[in-house]
Amino acid sequence: MKNIARIVKISKPLHPLFLLIAVFILIQAILELVVPFMSKLIVDEIVAQTQGIGGPITTIAWLIAGMFGLSMLSIIFEAIVGRLGDHNAAQMRAFLTARFYRHVLSLPQSYFDSEISGKIVNQLNRGITTTHQFINTATNFILPTIVQTIFTIAFMMYYSVWIGLLSLSIFPIFIYLSYISTKQWGKYEEEKNKLEDYTRGRITEVLTNMKIVKSTTNEQAELHTVNNKLTEINTIYAKQSNTFYIWDFLRNGSLIIILSVVNIIVFYNAYRGLFTIGEMVLILQLINQLRRPLFAMSYILSEIQRAESGSKEFFEILEYQATEPLLTHTLQDVPQIKQPTITFDKVSFNYQDSESILRDISFTLPPQQTVALVGHSGAGKSTIVNMILRFYEPTSGTILLNDKPYQEYDHRTIRRNIALVMQDNELFSTTIRENVAYGRAGSGDTDIIRALKLANAYNFVKKLPKVLDAQIGERGVRLSGGQKQRIQIARAILADAPILILDEATSNLDSASEHAVQEGLINLMKNRLVIVIAHRFSTIQHADRILVIDEGTIVDEGTPVNLAKKPGIYSNLLKYQVEGNKQLLTQFDLH
Repeated sequence: MKNIARIVKISKPLHPLFLLIAVFILIQAILELVVPFMSKLIVDEIVAQTQGIGGPITTIAWLIAGMFGLSMLSIIFEAIVGRLGDHNAAQMRAFLTARFYRHVLSLPQSYFDSEISGKIVNQLNRGITTTHQFINTATNFILPTIVQTIFTIAFMMYYSVWIGLLSLSIFPIFIYLSYISTKQWGKYEEEKNKLEDYTRGRITEVLTNMKIVKSTTNEQAELHTVNNKLTEINTIYAKQSNTFYIWDFLRNGSLIIILSVVNIIVFYNAYRGLFTIGEMVLILQLINQLRRPLFAMSYILSEIQRAESGSKEFFEILEYQATEPLLTHTLQDVPQIKQPTITFDKVSFNYQDSESILRDISFTLPPQQTVALVGHSGAGKSTIVNMILRFYEPTSGTILLNDKPYQEYDHRTIRRNIALVMQDNELFSTTIRENVAYGRAGSGDTDIIRALKLANAYNFVKKLPKVLDAQIGERGVRLSGGQKQRIQIARAILADAPILILDEATSNLDSASEHAVQEGLINLMKNRLVIVIAHRFSTIQHADRILVIDEGTIVDEGTPVNLAKKPGIYSNLLKYQVEGNKQLLTQFDLH
């Protein structure tokens, strides 16, 4: 019941609305109980009329009119409850989605590096659905069930203690059988949820990487993988269904046996004249109404178990420590850091339960200097960049910005002062305008076009339909690699941050595209602290300084010229590229 308590707690802002709905439901439940009593009065009056001892004939008419009026009033309250319920559902879904999304945006990058986005979305949808359904069940069923049960049993005991006690005995039996059923069902539900999370996550990954799937002709393999998981899910569904119907048979069988005994007692007492015909009709109607709270209790227990299982991962994410709380200040409130200097002082880093990625490294990156990070794949270059962006915190040591520890800045201040151009062309499926101005919302067309021109991108952008309002497709699929990269550069130019990070910015481009991108980069790199990760030496040949990294430590540093002449990792990497270029020149007789 841990997650149920969490649901009640998280829905606290909507409790006043739940209370209002509960009041109307309570009134409706009482009205539904009054109708059988009206039936009793009408039947008894008809019997009295046939025996010549009844009152005026108009009494029956008034009773019928009263029952009709109460029935209509019950329908009105039912409509009010339904409308309030719809409003409550919309408010609850919006509230939970916003709460979850806000929290997810506050999570550290390390969380997303270890999770599948499709899995997170599936957990969000399931958590919101099951949480909302439980709250709806709690509001619409629990209170009326309690009220109807108390009143029904009380009235039965008024006419016959035995009838009341027998009717009451149904509840513990029914609840016990329902509890065992839902407990077993819940275990299957948790297994099914894990499989569904994996399946939805895999489908999302495949859709995101469709070019790879198609180019490697893995469509059938991916379909086979998902079908296998769906078969496992359907097997669990079958087990759940078997569990439900076996225990449902036992519940209903117990109910029929006890109610049959109660009916026999009622008929026998009516036959002996202990009950009037109207009282017999009343008790039979109350017995019939007793089925409703019984089945409601079974439904409530199943929804409790569903919510307990379905919201588990939802709340686990909400309880994951948010290290980057969202700040309310605007872009104008974020101070721009003048002449930034970044210092790593004996910094080490390792992921959880893994070997150290960085080992006791120290260096200083002065303002308006271009510094390249060079080394083999896995040496720790990207980890350094992730720590500069404060995606990760050092395991030990200190990172300083202008002699002030990183921890004394909020995450937004650091990142607003850094522009980033990445290898992976991180673009959104929206317009050129929104992609360039992302992070600088409200930028005018003049500034956007200027950034595009400096990035050597406006020549192709102006030829697109709708120009700045052209849609570029998911992750910029309608643009070439070089065009996507130049859009990223334009975004960085518009950001006008004093620190620039180029993470393999030209590694996936052909020579012509690289040349166009390099022109944009030259404009972008002016008067900034530039940190470059690159394997192509055309990108780092103009660097003021190179840090050579190997196995998490800085093994060498110097200018490109000095390091080229010095035996070591840098000169070896340079030779590999130069030798490769010489072979190409010789092959095509271009030397």
